[in-house]
Amino acid sequence: MRVFNFAAGPATLPLEVLEQAQAELTDWRGSGMSVMEMSHRSKAFIGVAAEAEADLRELMAIPSNYKVLFLQGGASGQFAAIPLNIAAADSTVDYVNTGNWSKKAITEAKAYCATVNVVADSGDTKYCTVPDEASWKRTPNAAYLHYTPNETIGGVEFPFIPETGDVPLVADFSSSILSRPVDVSRFGLIYGGAQKNIGPSGICVVIVRDDLIGRARATTPSIWNYKEMAATDSMSNTPPTFGWYIAGLVFKWLKQNGGLAAMGERNRLKAAKLYAAIDGSGFYSNPVPVPFRSWMNVPFTLAKPELDKTFLTEATAAGLANLEGHRSVGGMRASIYNAMPPEGVDALIAFMQEFQRRHG
Repeated sequence: MRVFNFAAGPATLPLEVLEQAQAELTDWRGSGMSVMEMSHRSKAFIGVAAEAEADLRELMAIPSNYKVLFLQGGASGQFAAIPLNIAAADSTVDYVNTGNWSKKAITEAKAYCATVNVVADSGDTKYCTVPDEASWKRTPNAAYLHYTPNETIGGVEFPFIPETGDVPLVADFSSSILSRPVDVSRFGLIYGGAQKNIGPSGICVVIVRDDLIGRARATTPSIWNYKEMAATDSMSNTPPTFGWYIAGLVFKWLKQNGGLAAMGERNRLKAAKLYAAIDGSGFYSNPVPVPFRSWMNVPFTLAKPELDKTFLTEATAAGLANLEGHRSVGGMRASIYNAMPPEGVDALIAFMQEFQRRHG
C-alpha cells in the first residue's frame, strides 16, 4: 500500500504523477523507448524540457527578463555557484542566518568572497525566529543579500520578503518553492533543489534576472556558469533528463489543481490544522512562535521524550512514514509539501490523538 510519506526530502510526489510516469516508463508517447533512454539533443526531449520551462514560467508568473535554468548539483551546488557568478572575489556579500541551510550557504560563500557579512543571526532564539529586519547590519554596496525563506530542519519561515533596494536579493526556496504565489520580480535570483516540491532529487531550478548573467569569474565551472547554461538551454552537458521530465509532470499537476493560488490555500489549511492539533493537545509542542512557523515543515516534540521511539514505531505501522526529526533537533517533523494530501494530515492528527490517549 501507499503510505503517507512525511520525509523532508526526497519527499512524497503526487500519485497522479507517479502513475503517469509508470504508464510512460517503457514507451513514452509511442516512441518505443523510455524518456530515460532519449538523447537530450533529440527533438522529443527538447520538447519535454521547453514545455516544462513554459509551465513553470506560467505557474510562477516569471517575467521575461529572467532566465530559467535546470542545473545539476542541487541547491548545495548553488551555494558556490552563486558567488562565483554574481560576486567578485574581493566583494562583500550579505547573508541572513536563520538555521542549518543558511549556515551551509554562509560557510561555502566564505571560500569565494573576501567578506561574508552576516547581517542578522537568530542563534539567540535557537533559530526559532526570524530577526527583525530593522536590526539587520547591511552592507550598502553588497554584491547581493542571501536568505533562506524556509528552514527545513527548524521549521522556521520568513513572514516577509526582505527589502534590499539596489542590492540583488537571492533566496534559497528549496523547501517552499511552488507552495504559494511569490513575486519573482522582487528577487535577483531564486533557486531550489527539486526533491521537495518540484520532483526527484538530482536537479536544481535557478531563476536569475538577466542583468546578473555574464558576470561569472573565469574559474567558474561551465556547468554552473549561468551565461553558458542559459545560452544552451541548460544543455551544455547531459542534464538529469528523467528528473526534468518528472518536474514537468509536476508542473502540469499543479496547473490542473488550480495553480499556486489554490495550492497556497491548501497548504495554509493543512499547516493550520496540524498546528492547532499540536497546540491544543497539552502533550505535543512546537518551539516556533506563530509568526515564524513553516507551512512546509512542522517539527514537534512529545511531553515524554522517552516515548519517541514508540511513537515512530507505531506511526510507521499505521502507514505514517518518516516522521523522525532531524538529528540536530530531535523530536518529530512532519513535512507537508504540496504533494501531501489533506487526508495525510488528517491521518497524522488522528494517530497523534490516539497515541496521546493511550500514552499521555
